[in-house]
Amino acid sequence: MILDNCMTGIALGLNTLTTTLMLRRPSVEAQLIARATRWEAAAPVTRQALRSALMPTINSMSATGLVPLPGMMTGQILSGVPPVEAVKYQILVMFLIAGGTGFGAVAAVLGGGRSKAVSQARTEPSARGQ
Repeated sequence: MILDNCMTGIALGLNTLTTTLMLRRPSVEAQLIARATRWEAAAPVTRQALRSALMPTINSMSATGLVPLPGMMTGQILSGVPPVEAVKYQILVMFLIAGGTGFGAVAAVLGGGRSKAVSQARTEPSARGQ
């Protein structure tokens, strides 16, 4: 469950990062020409990628318990565990999912941005001074 949500967040973040970098390439290159660092030029793209990576997790956390009853919490209540204890465990699981997705998305998006910038610098003739 945690791994599934992490993989979804990472995939959404990297997809948004690559497509947005392709769409905003002239803007990013103009900022780099104006002596902005790689991180300054890619900051809006990185923020957008992280926002899209974390959006499904935030949305599921906001609706948990209101409309759907999560499986673990329902199972615990049916087995006789007091509802307050079941809710505590469900909150713990939701925070673990959010934390794992957040760490995975940050690592993937920052690593992907670095990798994309380095590979682009190596393949473009203008970056090599030719």
